[in-house]
Parts: sequence; structure tokens; C-alpha cells
Amino acid sequence: MPKLKTKSAVKKRFSLTGTGKVKRTQAYKRHCLLCKSQKMKRNARGCTILDATNVATVKRYMNV
Repeated sequence: MPKLKTKSAVKKRFSLTGTGKVKRTQAYKRHCLLCKSQKMKRNARGCTILDATNVATVKRYMNV
């Protein structure tokens, strides 16, 4: 069997935790930050765990 390539977009956007969950960064922090509230920008810091409905798709692209 040939080796499977990992999708480049998935490689850049997601990573796995030690327990196998998928980590992602928060959205809506790139531009137009003046009109967004301070609370929204504060809550969008850091990482979060990917929703369970999308985990199978992302792991398939990661070849895990």
C-alpha cells in the first residue's frame, strides 16, 4: 500500500491532544476587531476542542 498524504490545510489548523481529542484555534480574531466586544475577543484567545461531529472527518484527513 502507498503512504497516505496528510492534507496540508488540516496539518496547519488542527493538532491532537494526548488523549486523542482534536484541538483547534478560536475563530473571529483576525480583522475588524474594533466592532467586536472585549468579552468576545477575550473568550476567543487560545485553543478549544473540536466538536464531536467533525472529529471523524479531521482525523481521516490527518491519517490517524
